[in-house]
Amino acid sequence: MADTAKPKGGGTARTTGGRRRSQKNTAPSIANEQPKMLLDYYRQMLLIRRFEERTGQAYTQARIGGYCHLNLGEEATVVGLVTALQERDYLFTNYRDHGYAIGKGMSPRRVMAELYGRTTGVAKGWGGSMHMYDTETRMLGGYGIVGGQLPLATGAALAVSYRGGDEVVMCQMGDGTTNIGAWHESLNIAALWNLPIVFVVINNFTGMGTTVDRSSAEPELYKRGSAFQIEGVRVDGRDVLAVRDTASDLVERARSEQRPYLLEATSYRMKGHSVVDPAKYRTKEQVEEAKANDPVLAFETQLEEAGVLTEEIKKEIAESVKAEVTDAADFAENSPQPDVSTLFDYTYATPVANESRRMPADPVFAE
Repeated sequence: MADTAKPKGGGTARTTGGRRRSQKNTAPSIANEQPKMLLDYYRQMLLIRRFEERTGQAYTQARIGGYCHLNLGEEATVVGLVTALQERDYLFTNYRDHGYAIGKGMSPRRVMAELYGRTTGVAKGWGGSMHMYDTETRMLGGYGIVGGQLPLATGAALAVSYRGGDEVVMCQMGDGTTNIGAWHESLNIAALWNLPIVFVVINNFTGMGTTVDRSSAEPELYKRGSAFQIEGVRVDGRDVLAVRDTASDLVERARSEQRPYLLEATSYRMKGHSVVDPAKYRTKEQVEEAKANDPVLAFETQLEEAGVLTEEIKKEIAESVKAEVTDAADFAENSPQPDVSTLFDYTYATPVANESRRMPADPVFAE
C-alpha cells in the first residue's frame, strides 16, 4: 500500500479540482447522530458482510458459477454511498455490485437468486454476479467490462440534463478504471456539458493485483479530475458517516449546480480480486492491516463505546441478519431453473427477422 495514497486520519476528506478548496475534515461525531439511524447503518453493513460470506460459501459449493467479486471490507463505503442517494437517483457500478444492489433497495432474495442463475433473480438469472440490474430501484448495472459503465452513466446524466430533470447519476468504479480511455472520455464530456454525475473511485490500492503507485503517475486519484476541471474529494472509505456526508455533499451540489464531481473512497477489500483469487500479491503486513481496520468491527466498536449498541441489540441484529441471509439462500435454492427453451428470449430487445434459435446439437440446416 503506497503511503502517498493513504487517507490522513479517519473520515478526512481532501479536495482538489478546477476550483480548489482548502482541506476539510468531515469526520462526523457519533453523538450528533440519531441512534436509530446508526443502528440501521450497522445492520446494513452487517447484512452485506454476511450476504457476501454466504455468497462465497455458495460459490465453493458450485451453486454459483462464472465470475464472482465480493464487497467484503467495503461495507462502510457501500452503505455510505447508497445512503447519499435519493430514490430517484441512478446508480451504475462495476462488477463488484452485490452490496450496492441490496443497498439500493433490491431484495436479498432476488439478488441471491440472480447469483444462483434462477428465474426469480433481479435479471431472471440472465445476468449473474456481475450484472445486477433493476429499473425500479434505478440500479442500472453491474458491468463486467472494466469501465464499461462510465460512458453509459455519462449518457444517463446527459438524458437527465436534456429532459431538465433533477436526478443525479452516481457512477462507481475501481481504481484501475482511471487508466482506461473511457475514463478520460467520460469525464471530459461530463465537464464540457455540465452533467449531474458523481464519479466514485473505490481505491483499494491494488486494482486487480498491481499497486496504484505502480500503475498511476498520480496515485492520489481524486486529483485526476483536475485535467477536466472537475473538483475531486478523497474520503476514508472505512468510515460510513464520513462517506455518507462527503457523498451527500457532492450529490446535492451536482443536483443544484448541474456539474460533475469526483469522489475517491479508500476502501481496502478483505479478500482477493474475485472469489478464486488467493491475493498472494499482498504482503502479510497488508493483510493484517486490512483485518485490523475491518470497517464493520470498527463501527460496531464505535457504537458500543457510545452506548448505542448494547449486547442485547447486537444479538438481535445478528440473529435477524442471519435469518435474512439464510432465507435468501433458501429462496434461491428452491427457485426454478430457466427452461432451455428460453435460451434466446433476450438476445434482442425487439423481434429480429430470421433470428437463429438453433441449439448447440441442432443441425445447421433443417431437414
